[in-house]
Amino acid sequence: MSEKQPLYLVVSLDVEEEGLFGGYYARRGFTTRNTSGLKDLASFCGMGIRPTLFCAHSVLSDPTSCETLTWLRDAHHAEIGAHLHHWNTPPLTLDGTDHTLPDTAARVPAAEVSDALFFAKLAALMEEGKALQGPPMTSFRMGRWDLHRNHWPLLAAAGILCDASVRPLHCASSAGLGPDHFDAPANPYWVNAGQNPIFEVPLTVTPLLPQLPNLLRALPAALAASARASLKTWGALALLPVYHPLWAMCAITKLYAARGGRVLSLTWHSSEMMPGCTPHLPDPASVKKFTSKVGDWLNWLHRNYSVRSLTMDELRREMGPTAPLLTGSGDWTYGAASP
Repeated sequence: MSEKQPLYLVVSLDVEEEGLFGGYYARRGFTTRNTSGLKDLASFCGMGIRPTLFCAHSVLSDPTSCETLTWLRDAHHAEIGAHLHHWNTPPLTLDGTDHTLPDTAARVPAAEVSDALFFAKLAALMEEGKALQGPPMTSFRMGRWDLHRNHWPLLAAAGILCDASVRPLHCASSAGLGPDHFDAPANPYWVNAGQNPIFEVPLTVTPLLPQLPNLLRALPAALAASARASLKTWGALALLPVYHPLWAMCAITKLYAARGGRVLSLTWHSSEMMPGCTPHLPDPASVKKFTSKVGDWLNWLHRNYSVRSLTMDELRREMGPTAPLLTGSGDWTYGAASP
């Protein structure tokens, strides 16, 4: 019998307030009752996963949520990381006019947040994490995957050592609508962003046909932007278990591993662990179906591959010494592209 192909597995959750799937973003009046559903992660931890919990300020400032986070950290080896929801992380403004902003926003592009305000919000988020656990949080994910090139030095200055905000083969049709992560590699790499290099763990995304990305890159500029922006809807699959059936998750995994992928990055949201906290999981039966699918995928994964599950920080320590330092012209890295 041939040896199983080795793969690392990182499982992460965006732990955040409710209401994010309803077409608006709450600055005030949100709740975080969904975090009680995180206790059901214990069954996955019993299957060997070591989750990273990317926590928004709304969660870190809630004592009841913090009790659940602390239990998962102490009893199940979870890592507590930072998740920036800039629309409600204080300060909302730098000039003290927070009260003039409406309670909700319909759109929240990170490109419209100044570097100074972004860093002030990041500092507030990091302070809440330190208040919870003493040592600083070192792993980070940007809300809505909306990480732009100018954010890297700000993350480095805040003490972030590992990031998981990059979605390969994803880009917006314009910078104001979102970042350009299209050319990001599939495997982890280092970003030289100033005070600390940052270890990047991209989301697992793979094209249905390996030639597709290069074909889109070769298109005339007038067509390339819209074609690249649409690829995620017809030509690439991400390891997001809420959106894909089990057979598709297995297919994504097989394609990724066969093309040299080394780290499977699987993620979902805290609201998807509690019935009724998202429109697409309205009742206990739908949540049970979702969590059963994740469990079935984990069992399939262990039958077919030699899997080692780590937190983001553990993966940084494990793979960091051999991961490449990359530069490029997109938002997925920092520094000039090689000539």
